[in-house]
Amino acid sequence: MKLATFSPLPSGNPRPGLVLDGKRLVDIPAALGAGDDTNTMLGIIRAGSKMLDRLRDLEKKAPSPISLADVKLHAPIPRPSKNVFCVGWNYLEHFDEGAKKLQDNRELPKYPVFFSKAVTAVTGPFDNVPFDASISTSLDWEVELGLVLGTGGKNISEADAMKHVFGYTVINDVSWRDLQRRHGGQWHKGKSLDGTCPMGPWIVTADAIDPNDLRVTCRVNGVTKQDSSTRFLYFKLPRLVAELSLGMTIEPGDIISTGTPEGVGFARTPPEFMKPGDLLETEIQDIGVMRNPIG
Repeated sequence: MKLATFSPLPSGNPRPGLVLDGKRLVDIPAALGAGDDTNTMLGIIRAGSKMLDRLRDLEKKAPSPISLADVKLHAPIPRPSKNVFCVGWNYLEHFDEGAKKLQDNRELPKYPVFFSKAVTAVTGPFDNVPFDASISTSLDWEVELGLVLGTGGKNISEADAMKHVFGYTVINDVSWRDLQRRHGGQWHKGKSLDGTCPMGPWIVTADAIDPNDLRVTCRVNGVTKQDSSTRFLYFKLPRLVAELSLGMTIEPGDIISTGTPEGVGFARTPPEFMKPGDLLETEIQDIGVMRNPIG
């Protein structure tokens, strides 16, 4: 199943919807009745397997579908309950291009490199990414597979990790490169400016997709900048969930952005960065595509 958060046009409150064929959706709270378990995507995720069963039944009936042309799509989880967890250097080629560009002799990590993006960075799949030249002009792209957790836990084993996954979405870990390096080597500030975490266009539930060999691509103004596959992830998804949960409770609705492949702008010769008027397209096979104007 595909689950989105949308608002009816010209105006309306955000609510979760069940996407039917990439062209229509069903208003979930209208169809199932409004409540804590239907009014938001986080409510649906927290409601667990019984809610998924109800949604599967709803998918078969598909009452009064709405055209996607008549709605605005938001990030599937417009405001996560905590920062988006991100993984650095999780494709070998990206690790190598960064090391070469920065002229360091870093060794391959033995453990995943985690950082986070603020919840206020999250934006919709077709929203503008703000650009303020007085802050920075080194705006870079990073296509990533987003993993959405369905059940919480602590000290989860790799063998059990995938049982905790609710589904998958598309994320672009948009980065301001000079800010990323300005603050003592930690990345949080340069990764967390408003609007720098496009997410969507929806969540594909874990039962409907194999995440282990999905093509991931990023285009700027129609030109392909990144083109790889999740099969090249250095730390695989079970390892990421297990490591993140080690000594730290993860919760339903938590999001892991699993890392980006080679082809980022700062590592190119000469470096390439986005500017106002550009169109950033982020696509993952079997999930969908986002189109975010810059500026």
